[in-house]
Amino acid sequence: MTPNDMHTEDLPPALAEIVEDFNALPVPERLQLLLQFAEDLPALPERYADHPELMEPVPECQSPVFLVSEVDGAGPGGVVHLFFSAPRESPTTRGFAGILQEGLEGLTTQQVLAVPDDLPNRLALAEAVSLLRLRGMSGMLGRIKRQVREKAAAA
Repeated sequence: MTPNDMHTEDLPPALAEIVEDFNALPVPERLQLLLQFAEDLPALPERYADHPELMEPVPECQSPVFLVSEVDGAGPGGVVHLFFSAPRESPTTRGFAGILQEGLEGLTTQQVLAVPDDLPNRLALAEAVSLLRLRGMSGMLGRIKRQVREKAAAA
């Protein structure tokens, strides 16, 4: 997908803005933006930092990444909160986690579940990172959506 045929109308506003930002930059600057997301990834709250067993591993990632979703409220209007553990020595993976955290945090379950699965490809990073790394981001998104679906159904 090139910037000319990239579309964002089916994305929530925060994710649309992130996709547009990446597509507006030349490749080296996209990597810098990815590193900024890595730096901005919030620290885990104590309830997860002290209990990593409560988080789900993402084996598609080349680095040890763990995540957990929380849903406040029931049904399609429940509010989603995301938490990630990704090592600082893995800035690409950590950057993907930062993108998902910033782009999905505070959305409703319905909005999160409607995010297209091709989101990682829309970031125009295929020239800058390996497809294996992009598959890791797809793995994160898939796990988030599954967790949100399960938690919304259980609420």
